[in-house]
Amino acid sequence: MQHLFRFQSSPVRAALFTRTCKTYTLPPRSRSGCSYATVSTTATSKSRNLDLPALDKKWQAIWQKHGSIRAPVGVVADTTAGAAGEKPKSYILSMFPYPSGTLHMGHLRVYTISDVLARFYRMRGHDVLHPMGWDAFGLPAENAAIQHGVSPAGWTTENIAKMKEQLRSISTSFNWEREFATCSPEFYEHTQRIFLMLYEKGLAYQADAMVNYDPVDKTVLANEQVDANGCSWRSGAKVEKKKLRQWFFRITEFKDQLLGDLDSLAGSWPERVLTQQRNWLGKSYGAKIKFPLAIEGSEGSEGLHINVFTTRPDTLYGAEYLALALDHPLVLEAAKTDAALQDFLNEAAMLPTDSKVGYKLPHLSVTNPLRVIDKDTNHINRPLPVYVAPYVLSDYGEGAVMGVPGHDSRDFLFFKENADPKSIPVVLSAEKDIATSTDANSDIPINEARPFTHEGFLTTKCGKYHGLHSREAGKMITNDLRATDHADFVEQWRLRDWLISRQRYWGTPIPIIHCDNCGPQPVPSSDLPVKLPELKGDWLREKKGSPLESDQEWITTKCPSCGSKATRDTDTMDTFVDSSWYYLRFLDSANQERPFSPSVARPVDVYVGGVEHAILHLLYSRFIYKFLVQSDLFPEIARTGDLAAPPEPFKVLLTQGMVHGKTYTEPSTGRFLLPSELDFSNPEKPVIKKTGETPSVSFEKMSKSKHNGVDPTTCVSKYGADATRAHVLFSAPVSEILEWDDTKIVGIERWFSRLWKLVVDAEQTLASSTYKVDRADLVKASVNAASLEPLQSLSDKDADAILTTHRTVCSVTSCLEKNPYALNTVISDLTKLTNSLISSTPTSPYILHLTISSLLRLLGPVAPALASECWEILHSSIVTEQPESGPKALTVFDCPWPAAPLTTEQADILAARGGQVVAVQINGKLRFTVTIPNMLSPTTPEGATAEQDYIISRILETEEGRLWLRERNDWEKRRRVIVVKGGKLVNIVF
Repeated sequence: MQHLFRFQSSPVRAALFTRTCKTYTLPPRSRSGCSYATVSTTATSKSRNLDLPALDKKWQAIWQKHGSIRAPVGVVADTTAGAAGEKPKSYILSMFPYPSGTLHMGHLRVYTISDVLARFYRMRGHDVLHPMGWDAFGLPAENAAIQHGVSPAGWTTENIAKMKEQLRSISTSFNWEREFATCSPEFYEHTQRIFLMLYEKGLAYQADAMVNYDPVDKTVLANEQVDANGCSWRSGAKVEKKKLRQWFFRITEFKDQLLGDLDSLAGSWPERVLTQQRNWLGKSYGAKIKFPLAIEGSEGSEGLHINVFTTRPDTLYGAEYLALALDHPLVLEAAKTDAALQDFLNEAAMLPTDSKVGYKLPHLSVTNPLRVIDKDTNHINRPLPVYVAPYVLSDYGEGAVMGVPGHDSRDFLFFKENADPKSIPVVLSAEKDIATSTDANSDIPINEARPFTHEGFLTTKCGKYHGLHSREAGKMITNDLRATDHADFVEQWRLRDWLISRQRYWGTPIPIIHCDNCGPQPVPSSDLPVKLPELKGDWLREKKGSPLESDQEWITTKCPSCGSKATRDTDTMDTFVDSSWYYLRFLDSANQERPFSPSVARPVDVYVGGVEHAILHLLYSRFIYKFLVQSDLFPEIARTGDLAAPPEPFKVLLTQGMVHGKTYTEPSTGRFLLPSELDFSNPEKPVIKKTGETPSVSFEKMSKSKHNGVDPTTCVSKYGADATRAHVLFSAPVSEILEWDDTKIVGIERWFSRLWKLVVDAEQTLASSTYKVDRADLVKASVNAASLEPLQSLSDKDADAILTTHRTVCSVTSCLEKNPYALNTVISDLTKLTNSLISSTPTSPYILHLTISSLLRLLGPVAPALASECWEILHSSIVTEQPESGPKALTVFDCPWPAAPLTTEQADILAARGGQVVAVQINGKLRFTVTIPNMLSPTTPEGATAEQDYIISRILETEEGRLWLRERNDWEKRRRVIVVKGGKLVNIVF
């Protein structure tokens, strides 16, 4: 390759860097047919300090006017391109936000991550879809309408406009032409179509159910939306139990697929998310056991029994009671004649599921079914009491549990609270010898008892089963009871059908019409969407109930089957229904006839979002996707099942950790302090203004109550979007909690300043050379390997620069492509390359341009404005060979991602140049120093062990190594080898 650089004269360069915003097009040069590129002036003069916010304004204005999404010029660099030069497609998606009106630091983190990946794949030559929309329905908007007397639609639209502007301020590159909001009729029309598709297949149905009712938000909640304390996930109110007619999606029909297909996501989804999904599906194997029921004073109880599901039939000898759920049929029947029980049920409905209160049902008892097969064990002959308990879940198993206080922590606490026992039986032991001893036959005093919850060996209290291990005993006991029709082996799932009904206004109306003659009827497809009615002013003032229930004009309609008077369903859908398929709408957002067409249907390649959605959103999305794959909305190959992998909506899932803020508290009281209460004269040691005390400092989840929230737009306006983005990426690995401390952005600022100076100095160096570049070579982003031959003739500085650049390109590319959880290492790699090029600046203009232009391309996805500005500076004086159409400027994003400039063989040759000096200590004392060849292959974190092995083996090959490590000491008896400082020092302990 020829060296094809030529530069402009100094007066022209000076004119180009004035602070006036003009564009200069210089006339063609007659010599060699060269012409000058169109060059726009920089927002920050070379003679001034770097002004990052100014660069943001300049480049964001350019991108908004001309578009920030452009395919790189030239041939696709990525080897994964399809046949006939077809570009590979990459769908990069971040979880769309709720339009609250302001971005928070969690938004900034997730959208920075997805934007870096989107820009990277575009530069790799991919056809990238990186869209943005709004999860715009839901309770917050409706509650804000009630509070402020405004319409949810108006409130939402205003917030979307604010947040969209904020997203642009952090230099994101979204496909805004695909934008939509779920509250738009153009979107929720298709949500209604999907509902009707489910209804047609019997997968959407209505049923009476005991539901969780939020008395503050006045709506039903799914079990998943109630926390461990029995409170609403949204309002925080104590949830009540009510029986209402509700709409469900039959997600349980897909339970086997939802569980089995998780295996295909191993390695692509975080393991903890897969574990949470499996736990929520909750497939378990156990036994359904029949406990014979006795009703005092009733002769008709013969043959009655209570079914109990248990995964631990091995503990049956330790059963002390039965507990029933609040809505167990036996309980509801008893409450009809037991006023005290009814009062208990009313109160218990508001108690958390971990409550230990109980109600002992009078006149009812059960007997241990083991009596049927074991006539000799006395303690199982007594009747067992039956309680009603909030901790028993009605939708799991049979709504009944056998209480084994000796081997279950919840049962132990409940039994201790309600039965006032003197002792409890323990029927399992961790050790077989203890289990079979005579001491194991006695009960444990309650004040000494601790439940043993693990598997073990059955004690002598367990008749013929004593000495058996839990698993063996459980099978044998179940088989023996099965022979008497008192037990059977069963499979149990925790998953229950998805309750989607919400008794609120701001959601997708359920497209069902209720007719007294015909029953529920689906709204005809031609009548979709069923639009929400305009809110009446009276409702905004009175704030009572759902406005859909009181709007008779909207409710009243005609039956689509018989034409008689009918009513619309007044429930709206859970907002999780919208988010369960929105990612597919982005693929075909302008399609008015269908949610999307089969020609575009495909999964998301990389999905970025918070781990708090590890269960609900992801589970519901997987269910809807698997259903839709079976419909005519997907290609036939998907419907026939002839797929390389199971149908899953998100190929790779990237879950970022939460952002915690610096929190100040008063040491004596623990009160959270406002920033205004602190004196930050010394930022490193703030003090409380009133007392002069040093506050306690910690990092906690950002919240208004802790006064530790950070407005990301304030940070961006102060430090610039690029520095903020880089700091977000560098501060912690993607999956870990990020402790936000903007005082540490100074480290990023210093790096950017060094990089800025490196580029400015390089431009001046190149300007003084007789050098020009062919436009096609500038675009290629790779070096013809032959152009570097002979490698040994390169100066040390050139060799170091090209080798360091090669390693950085390989490392950064590998991270972005294969391990995006380590994005913090990308910043580290780029910082190291910058420092290396500063400390050892190449002497060859060709290598100087190659290394710095590669650095800027690597920087582009992280800091797009700074990379664009530096690229413009670096090439401001370059004369390029132009096409016949005339001069045209190339930005950093017009050029593809840099390819590794060296072959593996070339990298090994350069790495082996010179040698590495190693100081060797024995038991802490320096004994000798040797020079060994550099390791040929570039090292990686995974290769640290290999590097150490290489260093030790080379030392042993030297004369000094053989003398000190083999002759004067016995190498085989070494106790420890410590390699520090990258191999500069080795300490061997004998």
